[in-house]
Amino acid sequence: MSSAIYSVNQKPPFVKSVFYGVQHLLACFGATVLVPILVGIPPDRAIFSAGLGTLLYLVITKFKVPNFVGSSFAFIAVGSVAFGLGSAYLCVGALSSCVTYLIVSALVWKSGAKWVVKVLPPVVIGPVVAVIGLSLAGTAISMSFLNNNSFSTPALVVAVITLALILLAMYSKNRFVSSISILIGLVGGYLVTLLLAKTAKGEFNSFVNFTWDGHWFNNPLSFFVNPLNVEVQKAVVVALSFVITSFATICEHIGHTLVTGDIIESDLIKEPGLHRTIAGDGVATGIAGLFGSVCNTTYGESLGVMATTRVYSVTVFVFASIAAIILSLIAPFGAIVKSLPTPVLGGACILLYGTIAANGLKQLVTNKVDFDDKKNLVIVSIVFILGVGGASIPVFFQGEKLELLSAVALAAIVGIILNLILPKSSGQTK
Repeated sequence: MSSAIYSVNQKPPFVKSVFYGVQHLLACFGATVLVPILVGIPPDRAIFSAGLGTLLYLVITKFKVPNFVGSSFAFIAVGSVAFGLGSAYLCVGALSSCVTYLIVSALVWKSGAKWVVKVLPPVVIGPVVAVIGLSLAGTAISMSFLNNNSFSTPALVVAVITLALILLAMYSKNRFVSSISILIGLVGGYLVTLLLAKTAKGEFNSFVNFTWDGHWFNNPLSFFVNPLNVEVQKAVVVALSFVITSFATICEHIGHTLVTGDIIESDLIKEPGLHRTIAGDGVATGIAGLFGSVCNTTYGESLGVMATTRVYSVTVFVFASIAAIILSLIAPFGAIVKSLPTPVLGGACILLYGTIAANGLKQLVTNKVDFDDKKNLVIVSIVFILGVGGASIPVFFQGEKLELLSAVALAAIVGIILNLILPKSSGQTK
């Protein structure tokens, strides 16, 4: 018998639905705004895209898969390069990723999901997901330890305080407080930085940079990006880099879908079907690109909230998405989020990136991957070194360096190929 307080199809009372929905938004909020800030995108666009993308995801999955979609950490590297060329290139990349997801979805719909499990077993999914977090470790340390490319004690102080606040909230006996620990750390770290800037002054002042143009509300149509305003050759390189990175995020998506099914006690691979969850994720990514944001993905933070509260109702996620859209249209809010001090973000990223890596390793443990099997050992070893070592493959176009294969994408592709070509051993975990 299900232990759910509210099952997927049940509708909590209106007030409770609003409360639970806002709780999910808050739990996912920290990660959702961190990615666009790191890439250089206005965070209000990412929040809007997350809200609209979640609604579309729920529709495509026939309101049977409760989850929130938000900005993907896997696309930080390629997203930064694309956005450096212009918003239109970022849009082209996201749309290319969307098409990749839809093609995979169509193949799954036509021929079933068994081939996906064969191509992407836990021994591939686990290390690839782990590499998504580990490949960003250097960024988290730089944000926490450096200011103007030099070691900064004030930056480290702010980062440590932020991380400490997150951990205190995470270990709170109050489930709601624990579920929004990242948000509490970001807000608390920001307030501490403001206080230190007023009292200790000095270098702390350089961390605070709030600017607001005075308008109160955003027009969502102003977020829209024309993907045709690009140079074809550059756009092709960007598109290829996003397509290849998509294989890494599809690994992540399958992992999230399996975990979601375990939580709500339903086989989501069969109903509504893996093809629908992949398509929903892909469409959410395409929408993000059209509205000037980086690619979306389903969120593990949302799964954590469900596991803790035992509230699985999709109605709650409808409210979460509506709340995100409303919040994104309040212009001063976006300005505040954009001004979050770098060391505050760094302190949060140390935990967030590590958590992504740990979830990847958990896939290996949960599925009892046998490391006495040479095939498994080789795949995991090579994926880790390529991903963590930053083994990207660039191309040069008109004097500009463009990243064709990010470390995460290269690691994912090599992992998939090795899994297909290396011979099986008798002790291999299925």
